[in-house]
Amino acid sequence: MGRRTFLAAAGWLATAVLATLIGVAAIQLVGESLTGTPGGVRSQQEVARALAEPPPVVPSANPTAAPSNPSGTPSNPSGTTSAPGTASPSVEAGSRRSFTSPGGSVVAECVPGGVYLVSWTPRQGYRVDDYDRGPDDDAEVTFVGPSGEHELSLRCQGGVPVLETDD
Repeated sequence: MGRRTFLAAAGWLATAVLATLIGVAAIQLVGESLTGTPGGVRSQQEVARALAEPPPVVPSANPTAAPSNPSGTPSNPSGTTSAPGTASPSVEAGSRRSFTSPGGSVVAECVPGGVYLVSWTPRQGYRVDDYDRGPDDDAEVTFVGPSGEHELSLRCQGGVPVLETDD
């Protein structure tokens, strides 16, 4: 019986050592991607040098933020770029305008084919019921929410988007 106990203990110990060695070898193989900092650790000089460099200039990826203006009148023209991943016709700077209503806001621009809705954002509690993005003679978006339905219909006048009034 002493010999069986000794063999069982030796087998268990050998298995534990083998499992530990396999684990250490696997971690060595994978390397820093599991245990290290991505890109490595930087020295104070490298951090200071990186902070001293001017930031790279990239086009803005944020759509125009529309101010709160419940009258539906346009705000000042802006020359910001459209959100990434959205296809928009080319346009001259300054022909983009934003409009707001109680239901939400719209950013539009005039392009060779007519007015084009660059982006629209419903206010909290509202959703977009229908839209016609354009480019066309007129483009519109309808917001539906607690206070009813609000439609913004736009067209180009003199190369600038304007709000159409209902007659």
